[in-house]
Amino acid sequence: MATWVLSECSLKPLAPVIPRPRTGAVLSSTSKVGFLETNKVLEGSKFQPLRCNLRERNWGLKVSVPLRIASIEEEEQKSVDVINGSNGVEHEKLPEFDPGAPPPFNLADIRAAIPKHCWVKDPLKSMSYVVRDVIAVFGLASAAAYLNNWLVWPLYWAAQGTMFWALFVLGHDCGHGSFSNNPKLNSVVGHLLHSSILVPYHGWRISHRTHHQHHGHVENDESWHPLPEKLFRSLDTVTRMLRFTAPFPLLAYPVYLWGRSPGKTGSHFDPSSDLFVPNERKDVITSTACWAAMLGLLVGLGFVMGPIQLLKLYGVPYVIFVMWLDLVTYLHHHGHEGKLPWYRGKEWSYLRGGLTTLDRDYGLINNIHHDIGTHVIHHLFPQIPHYHLVEATEAAKPVFGKYYREPKKSSPLPFHLIGELIRSFKTDHFVSDKGDVVYYQTDSEIIGSSKSE
Repeated sequence: MATWVLSECSLKPLAPVIPRPRTGAVLSSTSKVGFLETNKVLEGSKFQPLRCNLRERNWGLKVSVPLRIASIEEEEQKSVDVINGSNGVEHEKLPEFDPGAPPPFNLADIRAAIPKHCWVKDPLKSMSYVVRDVIAVFGLASAAAYLNNWLVWPLYWAAQGTMFWALFVLGHDCGHGSFSNNPKLNSVVGHLLHSSILVPYHGWRISHRTHHQHHGHVENDESWHPLPEKLFRSLDTVTRMLRFTAPFPLLAYPVYLWGRSPGKTGSHFDPSSDLFVPNERKDVITSTACWAAMLGLLVGLGFVMGPIQLLKLYGVPYVIFVMWLDLVTYLHHHGHEGKLPWYRGKEWSYLRGGLTTLDRDYGLINNIHHDIGTHVIHHLFPQIPHYHLVEATEAAKPVFGKYYREPKKSSPLPFHLIGELIRSFKTDHFVSDKGDVVYYQTDSEIIGSSKSE
């Protein structure tokens, strides 16, 4: 139309420009509409046909006006699009981060990022934490026995159970050798701490070493490893309930010490167990003897102070300690919002397995249980003393990139972890029997039974 008008005005016609159709009806390019017909259409609208009359020409500059002015928010978004490279144009989406892919860094890169002083073990500093915790344990017990009030006992149980857990973490550091460079000091302190809370020091130390050496491996991991589907389907109803229904999994540790996890055999008290090699036999016997001595001491105290008083002072805090241990060890390998991989065969490596572990924030408890929530660095480098774990983690984060999952910030007490624990029990049931990179799957029968309850 514009070309025709220009030609009627004796002007050189421009190349025809086909505008992008707006909303409403669109005329087909193949249809032929005469000028008179077009005039008729325009006469019925608010627009009038352009009349070429030289005497009526208006040579004023015609500037097109936008239909509407963009809002400030839209202009800001346009700026963001330009910065991000999209500029309002759809591009092919970048592939999502794959937590099961081999990382673009190695252990040496992480080690180089950690300050050298973080590797230094100070036995005096380590012993100061032992003294602090032991004083707290005896102080709490003395105060509770003196007050002997039922308003006090629940508070005592929670506090003393947490302190038992703190003692365990220090003994755990002895087992890793991060307590000091002196093996004899580590062994003596480790036996005293662990035996006092009924843990066989060497028996557990060796199995925990296996856990670190094979973390993230479906079959070879030792602690809270996933069940292959075939093994999961073979479990009886009671075992499934005990494994996946709170609070039963939080009471699993004593059972694990005696009989290990489903699908594995052996005992932490038996020197001939397949957990150990022949040259570790004497160590296991020593630890079992220390454990038995502590059990005998408790029986003797029961006769002296009475079984009820012993139950209040030691028995209930021991149960709280066991719940802490199972909660922490489980959530450091389970319960992330996104699915994390488990490995088999050639896909597994020490680094890739360690990167599936999780850090957790425990609020005020972080300092009490010696920052064991900084678990990723601890798993990769268990030789680092607990009082350097936070600094080492911060230094390593730039290397980790997306392979590090920032923990949710906790309130003073980490009640938020209870919800994550229960959610994991409802969804993380088994992994496929095949495949070298596998993820947890959910059993519909467990979900159905939990809903019906």
